[in-house]
Amino acid sequence: MGRVFEKRKYKMFARYDRMAKGFTRAGKEIAIAVKLGGPDPDGNSRLRVAIQNAKGINMPKDRIDAAVNRAASKDAKGLEEVVYEGKGPYGVGILIETATDNPTRTVANVRMNFNRNGGELGKTGSLDYLFERKSVFTIKNEGIDKEELELELIDFGADEIEGDDEQIVIYAAFTDFGKMQKALEAKKLNIISSELERIPTSTVELTEEQVAEVMVLIEKLEEDDDVQNVYHNMK
Repeated sequence: MGRVFEKRKYKMFARYDRMAKGFTRAGKEIAIAVKLGGPDPDGNSRLRVAIQNAKGINMPKDRIDAAVNRAASKDAKGLEEVVYEGKGPYGVGILIETATDNPTRTVANVRMNFNRNGGELGKTGSLDYLFERKSVFTIKNEGIDKEELELELIDFGADEIEGDDEQIVIYAAFTDFGKMQKALEAKKLNIISSELERIPTSTVELTEEQVAEVMVLIEKLEEDDDVQNVYHNMK
């Protein structure tokens, strides 16, 4: 009985830990958006997206409002977006997006995690060729005809649509993000998340054991509070 309780308690703490990290990252996205375009989401499309994504992970409204107000205050610390690139074990390309108020601290932590887990931090731009930036929108499927939706969204940059009975994912070019966002809002579709993701242009196929080894590095990177997203090119 004790082991079962401990296992359940561990799972509960792990779930809360993931949720807390998600809220922290969403708060940073909100802060950056406010600094760049102001605290009014009606006139700041990036803030609208950040708030929408925060709601998508069930971040409470009072925490969202607090993040906006904190970012709008004069004494709020500025955050800087910095991207790091490196190679993990077996030549896997890894790209890390961060939001930090101390790049010196962040790069030291990123380098340490690479060094301790069989990888190597690379120079900026060294892995650009491995990833393509894409606009990725996830909407709730409320009886939507995917083929009809695809035809309607082609003029706004949609190049691929996939999904199931619950959600539909729309892919568009990086440069079409704003245009697609406005189109989905105009159609009053239920948007769950809007992201600029990095899709690998080529992948590396590894064994299960090798994948597990690379995932140790990726998980260590993701644990850092300054890290927003980690991308890799494992198949």
